[in-house]
Amino acid sequence: MDNGVDPGVLQALRDELAAVSRRGYEKGLVPGVSGNNSVRVPGTDLMLIKVTSCCQGDMTAADTVLMRLSGEVLDVGRKPSKEWLWHAGIYQCRAEVGAVVHLHPPYAVAFAVANEVPALVHAAARGHLRALDSVDLLPAGSQELADAVLEKFSGTGIRGLIMREHGTVTVGPDLRTAYYRTEYLEDNAKVALLAAQITGGVPAGLALAHDGDPLAEVR
Repeated sequence: MDNGVDPGVLQALRDELAAVSRRGYEKGLVPGVSGNNSVRVPGTDLMLIKVTSCCQGDMTAADTVLMRLSGEVLDVGRKPSKEWLWHAGIYQCRAEVGAVVHLHPPYAVAFAVANEVPALVHAAARGHLRALDSVDLLPAGSQELADAVLEKFSGTGIRGLIMREHGTVTVGPDLRTAYYRTEYLEDNAKVALLAAQITGGVPAGLALAHDGDPLAEVR
């Protein structure tokens, strides 16, 4: 056993975290060494998160850090992403969340730069995301940013957040679900911008149909 966790389970989670992170990079959802994803170790107060200053496109299991939600690093010699504070905080305030994905998808970030939260303009986004929120620009890794993020996630059911001039956060019961929600968020932002170009207006002014069954996509 490793910190009370079956070593095989822990290795599988490390491998999945690296694989999902590489997918995000390959899809163009995060540049350089930006972004950081994490996964809760089920039934514990532990999480795995990306090491600092690592390109997600190059990640392997060795680029993950096991740590307690309190901040204690259990993988000696590995330094976690500086954004670990709000990852841990989300797990502490949302028991149903099993993974957190933070990427910099360009269409969603365009909305973040414009200080707008895109409407959920298609059925898939409504079904999978339900609602989005935003926080203002605050220093990455700061307690101020962590507090702002946790204020949005605590006591709510939101699944996605846009950080102004920064990136996105999506959550889910497991890593792949949390990641797919980023793909839906980015696709929704792209479609909103394209639809606005077609109509000659702005995304906020799009006339959307009434969706009588917004959860149909996920049933």
